[in-house]
Amino acid sequence: MNLQIGPTTPWVAQAGPQGITATPLGFQQITTLSTAQSLTVPAGALLAVIQASTQAISWRDDGIAPTATVGMSIATGNELQYNGNLSAIQLIQVTSGAIANISYYR
Repeated sequence: MNLQIGPTTPWVAQAGPQGITATPLGFQQITTLSTAQSLTVPAGALLAVIQASTQAISWRDDGIAPTATVGMSIATGNELQYNGNLSAIQLIQVTSGAIANISYYR
């Protein structure tokens, strides 16, 4: 699994991870993160770019739901480029009002 996390910077689909050209497949915004939420993954997606908008979010991909205090954190305005098992990752808000923006790629 190749994870990249850092400040929000423009992500160019043609310059995907490891020099692979990525094809956009869709976008999802999750506005209710008071309980752990799974992603709605488009068919064929191999990569998700997950951005924490408005508040930090926490995530886990080991089959256990994250909590506000247990999991990996994505700070407000930062993103996670995730290419593991997209159906296993779950997100939750660290602070009330968090929004997750997710773009999917093949």
